Amino acid sequence: MAPAHDQWRLAVDVGGTFIDYIAFNETSGEVVIDKQPAKADSLADQFIEGLTRLPLQLPELEHFIHGTTVALNTLVQERGVLTGLLTTAGFRDVLELGRGGRRQIFNPRYQPVPPLVERRFRREVPERLDAAGEVLIEIDIEAAMREVDFLVGEGVEAIAVCFLHSYVNGVHEQRIGEAIAERYPHISVSLSSGIVREWREFERTSTTVANAYTQPRFSAYADEIAERVREAGYEETIAFMRSNGGVMPIETAARRPVDTLGSGPAGGVIGAHALIRQTGHRNVVCADVGGTTYDVALIQDGEIVERAETEIAGRKVMGSVIDIVSVGAGGGSIAVIDEITGSLRVGPESAGAQPGPAAFGAGGEDPTVTDAQVILGYLDADNYLGGRMKLDRALAEAAIKRALGAHGEIDEMASGVLAVAQANMANAIRQITTQRGLDVRDFAMVSFGGGGGLFAAGVADELGIAEILVPENAAGFSAWGMLAADYREDTTLTAVTSVDPAGFERIERCFSELSTSAETELATYGFEPPFKTVRSADVRFIGQEHTIRVEIDEEWIETGAERFAQQVKASFVEQHRQLYGHASESDPIEIVTFRCSAVAPVQKPRNIDRRPASDAQVLRSRRIRFLESGWVDEVPVYERSMLARGQLVHGPAVIDEWTTTVIVPPSWSARVDEVSNLVLEKLEK
Repeated sequence: MAPAHDQWRLAVDVGGTFIDYIAFNETSGEVVIDKQPAKADSLADQFIEGLTRLPLQLPELEHFIHGTTVALNTLVQERGVLTGLLTTAGFRDVLELGRGGRRQIFNPRYQPVPPLVERRFRREVPERLDAAGEVLIEIDIEAAMREVDFLVGEGVEAIAVCFLHSYVNGVHEQRIGEAIAERYPHISVSLSSGIVREWREFERTSTTVANAYTQPRFSAYADEIAERVREAGYEETIAFMRSNGGVMPIETAARRPVDTLGSGPAGGVIGAHALIRQTGHRNVVCADVGGTTYDVALIQDGEIVERAETEIAGRKVMGSVIDIVSVGAGGGSIAVIDEITGSLRVGPESAGAQPGPAAFGAGGEDPTVTDAQVILGYLDADNYLGGRMKLDRALAEAAIKRALGAHGEIDEMASGVLAVAQANMANAIRQITTQRGLDVRDFAMVSFGGGGGLFAAGVADELGIAEILVPENAAGFSAWGMLAADYREDTTLTAVTSVDPAGFERIERCFSELSTSAETELATYGFEPPFKTVRSADVRFIGQEHTIRVEIDEEWIETGAERFAQQVKASFVEQHRQLYGHASESDPIEIVTFRCSAVAPVQKPRNIDRRPASDAQVLRSRRIRFLESGWVDEVPVYERSMLARGQLVHGPAVIDEWTTTVIVPPSWSARVDEVSNLVLEKLEK
């Protein structure tokens, strides 16, 4: 692709509470940051309104990338369209039966989430393929179209098609897809063979249904954004952030919204990955505190950790994604007394942007994490968002008293809200470290998001993490990370193959086919080879059910069958031992699913050092109650942009940016490093 060589690059991250804008001038190094409330009923209008405030014209843009939680929120809030499902005769209830297990075995009131498709809209089609993709029963198109006629007559707006073993051979799905398009061109159709080419019928069905359920509304949003941006004069490709950390054209995203479910948090992880290349860190926890969620991911030995499936709102979604764990613990998370346990619970419900925390004065009545921070002095009520917004402490106190008033003094209750939120955050990090056999103390933390600096030191203290990096413009860091994201296309294929000389020819062929497919798709975006190609495989001991992802070095394939088998076996055994504490070096192994990613790099933004020459002075002070030590009077407040490189600030202190606040507790210090990160370090006792 040949983008216009102008000076501006723009990333826009549409979250559940705010829309973040990062405009970066490649020539001057100027960075422009803005925020806009994300009102669900007028997102496109809000999106464009924020663009008009930026000091640039869209035709000036060299690169424009967009990430959003539109598809994610549609799925989580169950606001998608009425959806139907066509499936192989006899498999109508796969979506409801799932894996048959009880997810919360100690909760007697547990109920699984209901299917997105009601049973009467799950229709059976006479057809059958075997596991090798050979046709056993030809599809009866006339019978299938009668089922489609029924669905359309009932008002269905989207149809998911998931036939048995179509991941091997999608011929039957393609035929019914063409027939539906011809008779009902206005109906959205999602074919599983075009969404995910992996086995496991429940997960494939769930993923295809999720795509169908979200596609019409997401497509309408994407089309409107594209149209209005084009009207404003931008003619190049609009890049859209994917859950795997790559990007794709907005037209592709409109067809495959399931690939965008984690697009916002993924941008932050990509940004952290680019950042640590400059600092020399190899192992970091990425922690993103937004208005609704706390999203954590891992960079291990310098590489982003990915996985092959995720779960969103209790529903399985297959596809390569950055391994992000999210919990409902953000600035807008609501504090309540749990009806069952009688204990304080924070989240997952959020006040969002409308009505927002009580302190916003926009009608919110539920107490939130932000309200607690206002009461305890973490946030400056008179200087929020750089003075653009005033917070009302009285409204915050009233909300907490109304909901929690019988449970203690106002300061104690507010401290309890923050303590519970902080514990939830720490537990999320334990899920991706301690529970996987990793020592979290071996990791640094990269903390970002609008609320990241408010919690970073407290969460790190709870886990034993001794170093924290808070990047510049942390509130918009996910958008900043998007500017460093490359175009990427992933291909997968389930083909169970033994890792030995007998299976080597098939292994070579599968990787070759996947590489060609991924590179061909990238070429349709306007890129030209050579591309960076990354291969991996899901591997298991023969006889096992589950697999472990193993990265496949291209040199392993080039060295021949015997050496390839040795390298794959060694890597698999090492990971198996780390995860489970044991592994056999003699038992045979097999590849279940082959994976390939083709990457077309984009130019990365450059950091330009604008640190002042002399140390910053204290601007003002305020009274803060720290969870560990109680109230501290006259805590010094610094302006981050005025801190000189290497300037050391001892806690307790507050470091303000207009979009975020960093709390430095009494037992911590802060300094600015060579690339303008704020580095918090635990002081030796």
